[in-house]
Amino acid sequence: MTSTLPVLAAESGGDPGVVGTLLWVALPYVTIAVFVLGHIWRYRYDKFGWTTRSSQLYERRLLRIGSPLFHFGILVVALGHVGGLVIPDGWTEAVGITEHMYHIVAVVLGTIAGFCTLFGLAILIYRRRTVGPVFLATTRNDKLMYVVLTGTIAIGLAATVAANIVGDGYNYRETVSPWFRSVFYLQPDPDLMTGVPILFKLHALSALLLFCIWPFTRLVHMLTAPVGYLTRPYIVYRSRDEHLGMHETRRGWERVQRP
Repeated sequence: MTSTLPVLAAESGGDPGVVGTLLWVALPYVTIAVFVLGHIWRYRYDKFGWTTRSSQLYERRLLRIGSPLFHFGILVVALGHVGGLVIPDGWTEAVGITEHMYHIVAVVLGTIAGFCTLFGLAILIYRRRTVGPVFLATTRNDKLMYVVLTGTIAIGLAATVAANIVGDGYNYRETVSPWFRSVFYLQPDPDLMTGVPILFKLHALSALLLFCIWPFTRLVHMLTAPVGYLTRPYIVYRSRDEHLGMHETRRGWERVQRP
């Protein structure tokens, strides 16, 4: 079944030019290199800095509102991007999901999730700016990260609203998605981006910038899971039990004598 969505942009194709080649061929590979090598460098030389630097002790009321809104919203947004950019439209149609059905669900869920993410992020930024101890713990990298992250989310939400709610509709799975996959196929096709609406281009460029600075900000915590907590021994701060039993103590669970 063919898509019933109207398209805002002109047909893709044509010479992207030097600027287009730099933006849609060179820049993505530079971003991937910085993202991968930056994380390796950060993990090798800054393991103790690989943390969210939690500020929960300083303030909890705003955090309890803003953090769930942001994290649940960004999770839905991320899953939507994976589905839209990575999975070809032919695959979804093969399982019975027409492009029109996919478009309706993606726009509705994406818009709701986008507003939740943006609202939650606004609360977190307000908290970080107005709560003294939290503001003092904010680094320059944090400020840059908040600016780029907010810009990326806001532009993406504006592109969705402008094209698919206010406008006549735009099917980015016919242009942006094939370009995205072509980068990882090592056969980048910048021609696909020549007719893409400007807001979608700005969203893609802001996302590339976000992934460039990602390894050097607190966002690195999103790539780790606290699996060590499942196997590490507990810590006894004080015990009056002098009898340790008849069983042999397992390695890592030895009793620590108080000074």
